Amino acid sequence: MNHFELFGLAEGFELDTRQLADTYRQLQTQFHPDRFATAPEREQLAAVQRAAQINDAFTTLKTPLRRAEYLLSLRGSDIRGEQQTLQDPAFLMQQLEWRERLADLKGDADPEGAIKDFRQEIRHDHQALMQRLADSLTRGEDLQAADCVRKLKFVDKLLEELERFEDSLFES
Repeated sequence: MNHFELFGLAEGFELDTRQLADTYRQLQTQFHPDRFATAPEREQLAAVQRAAQINDAFTTLKTPLRRAEYLLSLRGSDIRGEQQTLQDPAFLMQQLEWRERLADLKGDADPEGAIKDFRQEIRHDHQALMQRLADSLTRGEDLQAADCVRKLKFVDKLLEELERFEDSLFES
């Protein structure tokens, strides 16, 4: 049973997160290992395994990038954990520009304002990539979807680095 089936959801990128959360709570209540504390050892083990499966499925489906990777894996394109390099020259140039801007923030006269502007720009690009990902998955364009996932992973890492840099400003 795949993660979508486990939660009674249609297989696709777009999903009802409220329904996902509600079903998760129901399944957790139904299969929580504590409910099987007095059951035979075999049933206890099965409950622990089922609870772990439910947790893993929920974690995967609630996060858009993980959900996209999982959906691609169901379609035969498993890119989870891969280290493939992007081949898009325009995006590679964008990465370099972002890296330079991040490095330049350290010497900016108003780093807080510069961080805010930079974050807004990156989030805008992130939203555009997420829309492209959703569209690609809907149309069954798995190669383009995989490319979007790779790009979004980079953008997410950049946002994390920006967050760490911002935190370091307040630690001094």
